[in-house]
Amino acid sequence: MSKTFEDLISKVTSCPKKKLSVAVAQDDAVLEAVRAAKERNIADSILVGDEAKIRSIADEMSMDLSDYEIIDIKDPIEAATKAVELVHNGEADMYMKGLIDTKDFLKSVLNKEVGLRTDKVLSHVCVFEIPNCDRLVFLTDVAFIPYPTLEEKKDIIKNTVEVVHACGIPNPKVAPLAAVEVVNPKMPATVEAAELTKMNEAGEITGCIVDGPLSFDLAYDPEAARHKGALGRKIVGDADVFLFPDIHAGNITYKCLVHTCDVKNGNILTGTKAPVILTSRSDSFEVKVNSIALAAVVAEAMNQKK
Repeated sequence: MSKTFEDLISKVTSCPKKKLSVAVAQDDAVLEAVRAAKERNIADSILVGDEAKIRSIADEMSMDLSDYEIIDIKDPIEAATKAVELVHNGEADMYMKGLIDTKDFLKSVLNKEVGLRTDKVLSHVCVFEIPNCDRLVFLTDVAFIPYPTLEEKKDIIKNTVEVVHACGIPNPKVAPLAAVEVVNPKMPATVEAAELTKMNEAGEITGCIVDGPLSFDLAYDPEAARHKGALGRKIVGDADVFLFPDIHAGNITYKCLVHTCDVKNGNILTGTKAPVILTSRSDSFEVKVNSIALAAVVAEAMNQKK
């Protein structure tokens, strides 16, 4: 069971080395992360983009490109199309955003001919290593679906559980979050959380334990659960997955953790044919490397199922 990102990286390095396809790779932060991923034996990379610019940035970084495949395509849209096609065709295991607008990157992911779309809902998963927490925690969805419906929440859980399983946690505890831990008809998030719990009990959502509605403190902190007398719940401060009612709650929580706590995190897009790394320019170098490691773990699990 992985409890830290170092555990994830150790898990990756014990498997066949994965290959990463980078769309519009002429970005110093992305190249830094790609180099670290190679040096740490997480993944090799195919760099698709403006070769002259890639080499210029690499020179400034003293990065040796002799062991990298570079595909010279100057137009960003064409570069993204080629980069995602490599993953689609099985020539690479993971797909990463470089210096390209998110909307254009996502268009390549959803390309009907060469993209990575499936019949699943696309959703975002963030994995956090938090000081003094005895486990990795998985937050979803904090960046992709603004107001998920009940059915979308069901699909988000399924997507996330696959990621958690890949990280070595066989039966994760999923907490559909709300402001309170009791059903209130005037608070739709509590009603839907209870519905998701029933779906889990009925076998519609498998591979995990769902218990909601739960407030964040009861889902995260065993002491809070004890003080509030919630010890009869399936989750008593030991949730692995925190399912947010909407993007506002998720995004605010994510940014509070990142900007106020000494955390480590990595993020991927799920529901796709292969793991997609969708980091922003504001994400740190470490977040990018952690995201590549997380994607590699998931890619290995997907390969094992084939």
